[in-house]
Amino acid sequence: MFPSLFVILLCVSWKSSSTLAYPSEGFLHCLSLHFANSTSFSKLVYTQRNSSFSSVLKSSAQNFRFTTPSTPTPLFIITPLQPSHIQAAIYCSRIHGLHVRTRSGGHDFEGLSYTTANYIVPFVVIDLVNLRSVQVDVENATAWVESGATIGELYYGIAQKSRTLAFPAGLCYTVGVGGQFSGGGYGPLFRKYGLAADNVIDARLIDAKGRILDRKSMGEDLFWAIRGGGGGSFGIVLAWKLKLVAVPAIVTVFTVSKTLEQNATKLVHRWQSIAHKFPKELLMSIFISSVKSSEADKKMTIKANFSSMFLGSIDELVPLMEERFPEFGLVRDDCLEMSWVEAILSTQGGVQLETLLERHKKTGVSQTFFKAKFDYVKQPIPEMGLEGLWPMFYEEEAKMANIFLVAYGGKMDEIPETEIPFPHRAGNIYSIIYVVDWDEKENKNSKRFLNWIRRVYDYMTPYVSNSPREAYVNYKDLQIGSNNMFSCKGSYAQAKIWGRKYFKNNFDRLVYVKTKVDPENFFRHEQSIPPLSCF
Repeated sequence: MFPSLFVILLCVSWKSSSTLAYPSEGFLHCLSLHFANSTSFSKLVYTQRNSSFSSVLKSSAQNFRFTTPSTPTPLFIITPLQPSHIQAAIYCSRIHGLHVRTRSGGHDFEGLSYTTANYIVPFVVIDLVNLRSVQVDVENATAWVESGATIGELYYGIAQKSRTLAFPAGLCYTVGVGGQFSGGGYGPLFRKYGLAADNVIDARLIDAKGRILDRKSMGEDLFWAIRGGGGGSFGIVLAWKLKLVAVPAIVTVFTVSKTLEQNATKLVHRWQSIAHKFPKELLMSIFISSVKSSEADKKMTIKANFSSMFLGSIDELVPLMEERFPEFGLVRDDCLEMSWVEAILSTQGGVQLETLLERHKKTGVSQTFFKAKFDYVKQPIPEMGLEGLWPMFYEEEAKMANIFLVAYGGKMDEIPETEIPFPHRAGNIYSIIYVVDWDEKENKNSKRFLNWIRRVYDYMTPYVSNSPREAYVNYKDLQIGSNNMFSCKGSYAQAKIWGRKYFKNNFDRLVYVKTKVDPENFFRHEQSIPPLSCF
């Protein structure tokens, strides 16, 4: 099945209190038989005894909660250079009973791309860091991008070729495309063009049998499932073919801050009723946190940062805002004109285009210890509801907490819920992500912060979606449910608890596809789609 040129036997120990003997030597022997040469094997496979093992494992881990000494670690990390290396890793993992975790950019909120919540699950990590080519076809407005590339590397590749082509992926440019596209992927262009996954037109995937499939050979059911059904359930996507979208040469951005003393509550309340009705070319979001009222004053207040990207000029945006949101008081001096890729950089503090190539720069969600949760809102929260939320941000645990409100509507209202597995379309006026951060010295008391975000989440219950309380699979949250990793018994009942929240009625079709393509449930993790054979 695979080329066989040499044999290397290595020994590795498994950090676990379990006395089970894991077949580490057999796996390495198998893998060495199927790699192209000994040089590549020694450079691409890391054991726990390798001096670089820890640094490679932590290299793109964005949530430090999952880099502590108590975090379960893989038996091996494989950093493939070519598809045959992945095929070998899948084949050898199957025959030796090892689980697989696949990492693109390392931004999984629960660390499931490089660790596990269970100590006695032996696993390997396939890190796609070396598979990150970007090929842009300006004439046909398409691009092929490998799953190990970051959003920034994709944007850089497009910007090098065209000022008026773009792709509707996310703001945080260190996020890996493999993870983001697998779950949907929203960003500043999604009200105009939909999600990243809505604009994927082909893909190359390695399935549980080691076959390399494209859209035609995998079939429409599997192609549907991998565009928004979450990573780690159906195979390993090697690369994605994208439909690029048109943007003007100049876009307009602004960020305007308002505190409670500057009428922030009323502005946030008003924003809820109008932001989803803006023209598709305008996305206006709000970042909310607590700050001191002044440098000399210990009193706390709430600050709301209103940020926007508009696909047009200042001359077009200011009159639009005066008409639709006059209370906000936007003026020309608040706005800046730039290219779309410069606008992406500006939101993350970057200046030079080459900044997009920095895979591990701190962007978006902090590279700290953090917990995040997510909600969708279908009706405006009353002012009283907002006023009841603000005091929770004055608590000690919330000194590094924030919430981020993102307006929906536009193109998202036009795409059917069943178009891809991501179902959160018409009816949602905006989404909320809640994040609480803490530093290393506070991690020993991490329960304080986890309890704080639970209380915020509980407080918001009357104001957000229900039956189910919807969530976004790219912001994984094991607090809403997880699979039994050791038994198929009751898998559907367990999985549908979180599955309905992520996928609504699309969950059942995902289960159907999983049963067709991976009935033995080789690709699995704590929130992977289970096959019918488990029921």
